[in-house]
Amino acid sequence: MTVVEDRPTTAGAPPPKRPNPVLALLRNSWRQLTSMRTALILLFLLAVAAVPGSIFPQRGVNRENVSEYFAANPKLAPILDRFFAFDVYASPWFAAIYLLLFTSLIGCVVPRLRDHFRALTTVPPDAPKRLERLPHHADGGRRPEEPAAVAAEIAKRLRRRRFRTRVRETPDGWTVAAEKGYLKETGNLLFHFAMLAVLVGVGFGQWYGWHANRLLIAGEDQGFCNAVTQHDESVLGPRVDASDLPNFCLWMTGFDSTFQENGIPRSFRANVRVSEDGGAYRATSFSVNDPLRLSGANINLIGQGYAPVLRYTDRFGATQEKVVAFLPTDNMLTSEGVVQFPDVNIDPATNTRDPELQMGFEGVYLPTGGDDGSALSKYPAEDNPVLYLAAYRGDLGLDSGKPGSVYALNRDQIQDGDLEKISGERPYVLRPGEKWTLDDGTTLEFVGTRRFATISIRYDPTQFLMLVGAVLGLAGLMLSLSVHRRRVWFRVVPADGGSAVEAGGLPRTDYAGFGDEFAALTRHIKEGTP
Repeated sequence: MTVVEDRPTTAGAPPPKRPNPVLALLRNSWRQLTSMRTALILLFLLAVAAVPGSIFPQRGVNRENVSEYFAANPKLAPILDRFFAFDVYASPWFAAIYLLLFTSLIGCVVPRLRDHFRALTTVPPDAPKRLERLPHHADGGRRPEEPAAVAAEIAKRLRRRRFRTRVRETPDGWTVAAEKGYLKETGNLLFHFAMLAVLVGVGFGQWYGWHANRLLIAGEDQGFCNAVTQHDESVLGPRVDASDLPNFCLWMTGFDSTFQENGIPRSFRANVRVSEDGGAYRATSFSVNDPLRLSGANINLIGQGYAPVLRYTDRFGATQEKVVAFLPTDNMLTSEGVVQFPDVNIDPATNTRDPELQMGFEGVYLPTGGDDGSALSKYPAEDNPVLYLAAYRGDLGLDSGKPGSVYALNRDQIQDGDLEKISGERPYVLRPGEKWTLDDGTTLEFVGTRRFATISIRYDPTQFLMLVGAVLGLAGLMLSLSVHRRRVWFRVVPADGGSAVEAGGLPRTDYAGFGDEFAALTRHIKEGTP
């Protein structure tokens, strides 16, 4: 039987207040959120949440790939789009994990910074009464000097080894307390603050940064100025307006590339003329690992290829010349593309165009064609250029108002019979300088090729912050893993006209080598060697 005794209470005293359940819940939730365990879980969740961004095409990177995914998966794509599978890094759930991780790191690191600062300003604690109970214990031997002198000498030796020391006088002698390894916690905090800096950089970089892509063909008639309308695709941050883009114009005058014998690229370099803020043009060049750095933007070289030059002569004798980039499909620069001539076969007498007589050519370009007739290039350089083409006549569907790709003919027009293939089953083979005469007397001449480059224009205002954060994070991680915190104590007591020394050691962290360090330290002090 359990007997419960009433606690004595003071007469007239109010009953104890019960804690507010809401405040208690908030306090416990904050403690859980700011724990290191929660921060690690959120970091893992952030890595997992980023996985769909590498599986599914993202609108912020390539809208054409997203459109192709919708076309290939008409039922699955809309369902995935509801869960932001194509805008992973702008999704609410990714932002929620991101903000929770940011909050958790702040709530976890700030108190630790305060405790670390307090530890740095606090002297090492005094030696325990029973040094033999410590994990490491040793007899420091006998010394002929007085205890005060021996303690001062031991402290001097420890300070040379970068120990923080404190000498104290006790009723039975002197003690020397020493501690080392604070850089471990310093490195740990530095790593976490660097991670915070990277998170801040990513967030503000998304808000105030922008990027765009542009395919640029070499030649004096091919260039662009930095405007949203002249980009092939662009993504502006929420806090960036089109008028905030820097003012520059760029023309590519040439493109140089070299390849190894096995076709692996050796070097790429684009030669350009650039003008900033309406100033004079200057000639410069940039390569893959050497971007062109302008005021407010960096231009990176991310791709290259060939653009065939085709000249079409219609049945009235009028000629049109097109320079169209063919997109590479393999490492040997086997390229596919389409050349469309919508404004041909216009009767000069009536100035009218028959939409049924528009011309389109679809084909494959090989920089180095083989003798076997294969539609695969043997080498990425132009050693034996060959162009395989198929000709189509009819309505290209460019005036229908439906969006289409400039790198492929409208398949609906072909299926509906509005666009007829007139070149037969096998494609026609053209080499530079050769001419193809079609069934109605019109001709197509393969004039040659020009080089093109795909460039990425980027601006990230937090790029330097993220670089500093990455460097400091790496330095902090190295300190955290390589430095170990430990404490040693020496007690010096009078003995037979001299002094007796006793030593003890305690590793504050998991440090397998502390035993050897402690043995070497006590041996040097006992023997008086450097």
